[in-house]
Amino acid sequence: MVADARDLARWSETLAGIARTGMAFTENLYERERYEEVLHVAADIKAAAAEAEDAVAVERETDHFVAEWLESIGEGVPGYVTPKIAIGAIVGNDDDHILLVQRKDSGIWLYPTGWADVGYSPAEVAVKEVGEETGIECTVERLLGVVDGQRMGFSRFGMYMLLFHCRATGGTLTPHPLETGDVGWFAREALPEATAGAAWWGPMAFAAIDGDLGPATFDPVRPNVWRGTPD
Repeated sequence: MVADARDLARWSETLAGIARTGMAFTENLYERERYEEVLHVAADIKAAAAEAEDAVAVERETDHFVAEWLESIGEGVPGYVTPKIAIGAIVGNDDDHILLVQRKDSGIWLYPTGWADVGYSPAEVAVKEVGEETGIECTVERLLGVVDGQRMGFSRFGMYMLLFHCRATGGTLTPHPLETGDVGWFAREALPEATAGAAWWGPMAFAAIDGDLGPATFDPVRPNVWRGTPD
């Protein structure tokens, strides 16, 4: 299968993660030099991915990618490179409507999301993000699934999203003044036109709101992880 820009970006971030983790654990100068060479290869792949996507952003030299990766290297266990963790909340109300947030920067609508915070459990982050972004109070019902954001194509770096089903218990719709353009409750047949990714998460979300207690989902194991995008 022919590789596309998503594959190139994934390969780049994976190579860079392996090299950065290696540099975090080794004290051998020879090994560090080899890992830095791997970072340069990863930067070339990342640049090729951006070119393949015809990115509109200002083009950066591959040396800049390498410099960014080198600056983020920790030491020992803190330097072990892992995917970032995001938390998403599918919130339903008594009318079986879903709570959506409009991003102020892009105008895109999506369920409340946020990065996982140290000191909070994933479910606690879900409740916190819903409250901060929408003004709605909720309880967490269950974990709906774990999603590989890079594999799904909505992240250009390694990221896992833990998606929770929540039930609204109170509060008043109040958009966050800095992050949120608007918030609202929407029926399944009346989602805003600029709703992101509803084709894949919509059926799962409304099934949960309807009371479907199916098992949590996860991305299936690919038979050939590194040979293109088989999904």
